Amino acid sequence: MNVIALNSSPNMDEGGTALILNPFVEGMQEAGAAVEVVYLRQLDINPCTACFACWLKTPGECVQQDDMAALCPKIGASDVIVFATPVYADGMTGTMKTLIDRCIPLLEPFFEVRDGHCRHPVRQGVKPGKVVLVSASGFTELDNFDPLLCHARAIAANFGREFAGALLRPCATALPELEKHGIAVGGVYEAAREAGRELVTGGRVEDKTAVAVSRELVRRAIYVRAINSRFRQILSEAEGA
Repeated sequence: MNVIALNSSPNMDEGGTALILNPFVEGMQEAGAAVEVVYLRQLDINPCTACFACWLKTPGECVQQDDMAALCPKIGASDVIVFATPVYADGMTGTMKTLIDRCIPLLEPFFEVRDGHCRHPVRQGVKPGKVVLVSASGFTELDNFDPLLCHARAIAANFGREFAGALLRPCATALPELEKHGIAVGGVYEAAREAGRELVTGGRVEDKTAVAVSRELVRRAIYVRAINSRFRQILSEAEGA
């Protein structure tokens, strides 16, 4: 199984998204998958200009010369695409959305009705694989992921791929701090690793495993007080500097 994991966190390997993505990748590798992790912050990816050249003049290829020239074929050839993004403002990062817009060369310009919905056909040679979402949020409620989850499912359908599960982690950046205070967070990481193994061996992330990744670790009232206290401390120190 060939997997490409696209991490759009500006904090790359040091953000809350990576805390879930990394063990997920390890689980996939343990089960025999070949996984490439790509940090979008390191790439030069320009916005789509809606020129339609990739459909009408240079079919399947964007005329822009940037890092999508190498990345887009890898996405099209992958068995699994992992979209990994933090939730900052009710959805994916702008970097991730720009990348998705630039994947239009993987589709044909024509219309077809697929699964009762009008879509573009997937270009010949592009794999009909799977999509998995990995996301992290600083907020506590799972419904903060709802807009992103809906978007990811739509992207999978438009890419002609199966949506194979989502790993959603509230309070993600606080995990290391919670562990310092004696709260057992290791089960979250192990569940993410198990999700990777499940995807490779069974074709999807099991619901119970996704729930284990998302499970509540600390009551909301306690978490909110701790976060607010920390920000007040930082602001106070900045004012006194």
